[in-house]
Amino acid sequence: MLVSSYDQPLVIVSFIVAFLASYTALDMAGRVATSSGKAALIWLFGGGFAMGIGIWSMHFIGMLAMNLPMVMSYSALLTALSMLIAIAASVFALWIVCDGELPLLRLTTGALVLGSGVVAMHYTGMAALMFEPGIDWNWGWIACSVAIALAASGAALWLAFNLRKNGSRVAWLRAGASIIMGIAIAGMHYTGMAAASFPPGSHATHTGVNSNWLAILVMVVTLSILGITLLVSMLDARLQARTSVLASSLAEANRELAQLALHDNLTRLPNRILLEDRLDQAINKATREKSQFALMFMDLDGFKAVNDAFGHHIGDSLLIAVTERMNEKMQGHYTLARLGGDEFVLLIEIDDPNDAATVADGLVKAIDAPFEISRYELVVSLSIGIAVYPGDGVDERELLFNADAAMYHTKNNGRNGYNFFQPSMNTIAQNQLQLINDLWLAQDHQQLRLFYQPKYCAPQGPILGFEALLRWQHPERGLLTPDVFLPLAEKTGLIVTIGNWVINEALRQLRVWHLQGHPHWSVAVNLSALQFEQSSLVETVVQALDRHLIPPELLTLEVTETTAMRDPDESVRILTELTRLGVKASIDDFGTGYSSLLYLKRLPASELKIDRAFVNELQSETEDATIVSAIVALAQSLNLKVVAEGVETEEQQAFLTGLGCNTLQGYLLGRPVPAEKVSELKNYTGQQAGA
Repeated sequence: MLVSSYDQPLVIVSFIVAFLASYTALDMAGRVATSSGKAALIWLFGGGFAMGIGIWSMHFIGMLAMNLPMVMSYSALLTALSMLIAIAASVFALWIVCDGELPLLRLTTGALVLGSGVVAMHYTGMAALMFEPGIDWNWGWIACSVAIALAASGAALWLAFNLRKNGSRVAWLRAGASIIMGIAIAGMHYTGMAAASFPPGSHATHTGVNSNWLAILVMVVTLSILGITLLVSMLDARLQARTSVLASSLAEANRELAQLALHDNLTRLPNRILLEDRLDQAINKATREKSQFALMFMDLDGFKAVNDAFGHHIGDSLLIAVTERMNEKMQGHYTLARLGGDEFVLLIEIDDPNDAATVADGLVKAIDAPFEISRYELVVSLSIGIAVYPGDGVDERELLFNADAAMYHTKNNGRNGYNFFQPSMNTIAQNQLQLINDLWLAQDHQQLRLFYQPKYCAPQGPILGFEALLRWQHPERGLLTPDVFLPLAEKTGLIVTIGNWVINEALRQLRVWHLQGHPHWSVAVNLSALQFEQSSLVETVVQALDRHLIPPELLTLEVTETTAMRDPDESVRILTELTRLGVKASIDDFGTGYSSLLYLKRLPASELKIDRAFVNELQSETEDATIVSAIVALAQSLNLKVVAEGVETEEQQAFLTGLGCNTLQGYLLGRPVPAEKVSELKNYTGQQAGA
């Protein structure tokens, strides 16, 4: 027998290739398992090709590492066939482990097929050796190599199946498993090599493929293929990880957007959009099951006063506390939604209208108890209107409209309670709706009017200027005062465009009076809270002054104390910007809101206006007289002029003049009149007015 030996460096290389081929197999199993469609097929065949080349090259390098006292040559056809067998077996192995399950029968069948493929690859490769008389085989070693191949195949399939999921810990487990699999593959090869004996006098039959350069070519090509495959796999894994993170972030963002789009930001209750969807579902269910449900429209009584007196942050905290208290009272299937402001809607399944009455009564009593917010004890109540499906409406709009009408009926009948909808209630609600529709057209149809109430130098003249007061000449209802339509204008947002019209119209009329010989008259215009918050306010004022050639100091903008205290810092900024232009600022209704002397000192106002509520009951040594005296003293200490409105008696006139009020308004001196009747006012002829 010819004595053979092994080239140690090539043996080491063969083990490295076996390890890389094993790691590639495990990694490819992970790629195929986490892919789908065409991507999975590409990884299956691409990974199978790389894995098969790795196993085959390990076998071939091991053969090239064997040194014999003759020149070794190989059959190109059989060598290529052995490589194809290795690739086919590898593709089969990846396909086996990428199914959802790997029962024992499937594992055994796979091990038999894969093991047989590896054995066939090995002995086909051995048969590629071209020499005579041929190899003497030791069947014991052959049996041993086959057993190792089958055992190694079963272990490889089991490891590949269980380590196919990606993860940081799995990567280390794959590395360890690859070492075990590499040793098993190499062990099978070298056991098979031990089964081969070469008789003395063996010699090559012809040149074939020379092994000297073949070893280098196989190593370079194989390591390149395995390296490129693993690199692509690692890059894909990183891309998948980033994609997964991005997908997770996108899903989270979508959840947050859905939360923002369908829920109220403050209370986290469903908003109008989600309520309408739930209401549509409730109608479909009730229609299908012949059942009923109640829709309750709820409004907080006294919330505006709390919000104005204590500020928005206290108002927001109160709304959250109200929400929590309502939810505590609820049971069963229901949707509690907030439409905005202090309006809530409850959708609840009921068996009988009495169930709705029980729930409404419980909510009214729950909200009636005082709330401890910050250091304040706050009291509000709840007005509820109830509409029951199907009797009180057949669609979302009708049910909401009727429940709203029932709620307004509750408010008009003492508040703090509930009422079921009655058809007669629709008359009031429809009147309100019609009034809103008419208000949208009022400005275009030139139905808005300004009346002017004179402001007199105390005690009785001359006239210093006028306060512009809004009226609506309704074509059917006659002349309407602001208390009838301004709340609707504020609710719909029309107050902004109406307010801008008032500024422009008041200054236009003032220009007319100036040209008529009263150049020192001024005009005062009230700003609504919504108008005051508009970023375009300063620009609107400047444009109106320029358009009508009015000196800025002859325009006074009146802002209520409550409006100014909503956001004191922003109020200071806006009023400062206006007063720098020369416009005067007046704090209206002073003493009725939540005052802050710290911010009052910072506000760049030129006058305080005492609310008529203090003037109405004004008598010496009364509580109102004390309050008015304090306000006047405060204004004088801050170098502010004082305007008192609501002067209706001579006693009030004398008392206010004696305190030091600079300007008086009221029915005693002059009622609000249209511009064309200003000439009929008392002391109108005082052309030196304002001097």
